[in-house]
Amino acid sequence: MALVPFRYNVRSLWVRRSSTLLTMCAIGATVAVLAFMLSLQQGFVLLFQQNGRQDIAVFLRKGATSEGESGITQEQAQLLTKEVPEVEKDAAGNPIASAELYLAVRRRKADGGETNIALRGVQPMTFAVHGDDVKVTEGRTFAPGSDELIVGEGLLGRVPECRVGEVMQINTVPFRVVGVFSGKGGYRSEIWGDLDRLSQALQRPVRSRVIARVRADADLKAVETRYESDLRVQPKVQTERDYLSSQTQRLTLTFTILGGFLAVIMGIAAVFTGTNAMLAAISSRTHEIGILQAVGYRPFAVFASFLLEAALLGLLGGLFGCALVLPFQGMETGTMNQTFSEVTFAFRTTPVVLLTAISFAMGLGIIGGAFPALRAARMLPTQALRRA
Repeated sequence: MALVPFRYNVRSLWVRRSSTLLTMCAIGATVAVLAFMLSLQQGFVLLFQQNGRQDIAVFLRKGATSEGESGITQEQAQLLTKEVPEVEKDAAGNPIASAELYLAVRRRKADGGETNIALRGVQPMTFAVHGDDVKVTEGRTFAPGSDELIVGEGLLGRVPECRVGEVMQINTVPFRVVGVFSGKGGYRSEIWGDLDRLSQALQRPVRSRVIARVRADADLKAVETRYESDLRVQPKVQTERDYLSSQTQRLTLTFTILGGFLAVIMGIAAVFTGTNAMLAAISSRTHEIGILQAVGYRPFAVFASFLLEAALLGLLGGLFGCALVLPFQGMETGTMNQTFSEVTFAFRTTPVVLLTAISFAMGLGIIGGAFPALRAARMLPTQALRRA
């Protein structure tokens, strides 16, 4: 069975370029909203999940879902840093493990308003755990036991106090910013200082978590099971990758649901626009439809031709929508994570986002063009030629 040549559909869209442009813009706007939300979601997910490591273990209080709600005593932190045999040791025989304190503190933003910033007290071994993933890029690191801080590069320009040389008041203690560091995941949006000094300034003697570099063959589930009957400490143990992944689930779901909801609402309008455009095209092309059928093209060929034209219209709208979103690629924004502190991340319009958006646009085109295509296929040649 012969099909209608593809160039016929292309020429038809060009001849009716005004309605083509209108429908393309309607679909493109819908696709742009969907792609925008998916780019946000991808940027947030990639910020955390791609930077999580399998050879770093995170110890939290049993039952805690994040370090913001975890609490470990100093004695328990000592046990976890020194007693777990799976933890690697450095050349001097010291365990590569560190206790940390985490707290979200309120700070004014450079563009007005306030936000929560993650304040982390760390020990010197924290830098050994992370290795090259955390580097001081400006100034120097804080001296152990001093009232000094280093700030993540993601805070530069967002929080006025986060500059080298500035003094940041934490409770009643002034801390001086002495350096800027680059870090993976949410670390680039945090403020780091000496664990003991921040613990005293914040009047928080407990630790939020313990991190450690573990052997490649370490079974963290076995570590957790080993301490189930230990009355001294019963930690929840995860790899850093699994922990970071768990922190993105809620916001990722929010982005996906919101993007889907907006896309569906706007998609309904785009479908009606596409249907109206295709019906108008059919009304003005009844003579062409009659000729197509008179020269031997079967109703299915006519149906397939008009449905292909609708899909092509959706493809053009999808490409237009993606073009609207691409300028935002790499642009940074901030949001609250599961620990109620702000993290900065960049828009990531990945190939998956583009493919999803274009597929959605073509789906809108096909849905909008299905009824008009069926109507064209059901016309009899004599009726179509008589109505011309």
